[in-house]
Amino acid sequence: MADTRNADLTFGASDYLVYAAPINTVMPTAFADPATPWVNLGWVTTEGGLFKIEEESKDVEAAGSLEPIRTLMTKSVKSTQVTFLEGLNPLVRSLYDNVPVASLEPTTGTVTYALPDKPADLRYAFIFDTMDGDKRMRLYMPNGKVVERGDEQPQTSDVMAVQMTFKFYKGAANSSAVKRAIDYGDVDVSSFFPEG
Repeated sequence: MADTRNADLTFGASDYLVYAAPINTVMPTAFADPATPWVNLGWVTTEGGLFKIEEESKDVEAAGSLEPIRTLMTKSVKSTQVTFLEGLNPLVRSLYDNVPVASLEPTTGTVTYALPDKPADLRYAFIFDTMDGDKRMRLYMPNGKVVERGDEQPQTSDVMAVQMTFKFYKGAANSSAVKRAIDYGDVDVSSFFPEG
């Protein structure tokens, strides 16, 4: 077998961008800058985002076999955790406070709104773009919401970071909860796909 190792296939994010739009907004053409109605959520920490896939399964056991005779996949949850640095970004603030972004539009330079007693089910479409030179990865989620929020700590030694975990669900017409696009840049990956 040929040695297909290639250091150019390593990936280290030099930038990480997060966009939101109304639920089920169509995924933009891969790696084009998202246009309206997509809105950038601003600067994030150098850690970027933490994408997780948590799967659960159940083994079916039967008499006459010491091993399970079948495994059922019972759950596959996809989520991303991001820490935003723009604590006053209206969209970031609305996601964290779980209020519609229209609630944050100031009329006289200031705004006042109530945090909901009962959590609202505010859902959006999201894009998470990662860049490494001319290599790119994009995660698109047509239907997601914030399910966990980190502690809010205004402080004098650093900016107030806003940490949120997003959970993703199937989109309109039962479309996938997550789609990934990859741009390999100038890296030749043809050896991974031998002609049959």
